[in-house]
Amino acid sequence: MAKLTELSTYGQSLWYDNISRDLLDDGTIQRLVDEGVTGMTSNPAIFEKAIIASSAYDEQLRELALRGKSAQEIFEAMAVQDIRAAADILRPVYDRTKGVDGYVSLEVSPFLAHNTAATAAEAGRLAKWVERPNLMIKIPATPEGLPAIEQSLAAGLNINITLIFSRASYAAVMEAYLKALERRASAGQPIDGIASVASFFVSRVDTLIDKLLDEKAAADPASQARLKALQGQAAVANARLAYQLFKEKFSGPRWDALTAKGARVQRPLWASTSTKNPAYRDVIYVEELIGPHTVNTAPGQTIDAFRDHGVARATLDTQVKESKALEQSLADAGIDLDWVTDKLLDDAVKLFADPFQKLLDAIEAKRRTFVGEPAR
Repeated sequence: MAKLTELSTYGQSLWYDNISRDLLDDGTIQRLVDEGVTGMTSNPAIFEKAIIASSAYDEQLRELALRGKSAQEIFEAMAVQDIRAAADILRPVYDRTKGVDGYVSLEVSPFLAHNTAATAAEAGRLAKWVERPNLMIKIPATPEGLPAIEQSLAAGLNINITLIFSRASYAAVMEAYLKALERRASAGQPIDGIASVASFFVSRVDTLIDKLLDEKAAADPASQARLKALQGQAAVANARLAYQLFKEKFSGPRWDALTAKGARVQRPLWASTSTKNPAYRDVIYVEELIGPHTVNTAPGQTIDAFRDHGVARATLDTQVKESKALEQSLADAGIDLDWVTDKLLDDAVKLFADPFQKLLDAIEAKRRTFVGEPAR
């Protein structure tokens, strides 16, 4: 069995958290799919790196610029071309798994993260433009994004809900999914073709909590050993407790009524799974979060590391009591997990909006060069 397919024996799908025209054109994406990768995710930061760092987009950019397109329109056209190409590569996976896998995700503009109506409208517009059954539209789990998520799912779109950090937010995301399916079912619309994943972010939780623990340890040297012992555990514990919520939500009479109509579970997707701290095992956020009905989307270096030395085993349902105890220990140390996850959500919206603006600025500069307009 190929290394990357070992996760599938435990019910987990491995997706690739990256996209670029170079990777599509040189066969890298196809090779990953052949090895066992069954989906792809993208975000504004990924597109920013891909388009700015490569000349592969210049010919299309020039053509669109000479047709009078704006920087935003140029970006969307280039992104849609890449997403369509990725969807076509993944289509055999989608067909083989009967719509369980084989998806590629395209995110709505991060500038719309706090605008419900505009987010829902853009989700519909992008889905219609890409016109691939294995497209997922990404919508962030902001308070304003939740109604747009329910509306988009009820409209029959496949949705990847992103930027989930807290279990409270995750519970609201699952509820939005169930309500959307119930709305469709009550209207006599099919629900057996709707697919959704809930992208629960992992590594950034450790990054922020470790920093807070360092600060507290510096202020209280007598507690340093106790506080340092808590580092590097919160992210996995938070995700494992979220998985328990998943199992509770997708069971019982309410869920049984939907499965009778063909509903699929909304799978947890572990995102931000590259290891940020070099002191930690480079595959920790893959190895420690393996279980049925889940997805892990990872960048190339994490996939390479897992291929080289990762160990596949069922881990999501282990140490649940210890995860709860860790949460209490953090609270005793003065770490408010709700504050941490709220801050991470606020920061993440900005972390995607900033590179998106940088991308649009770079496209605008090239656009002006191609049409002979003076630089700003």
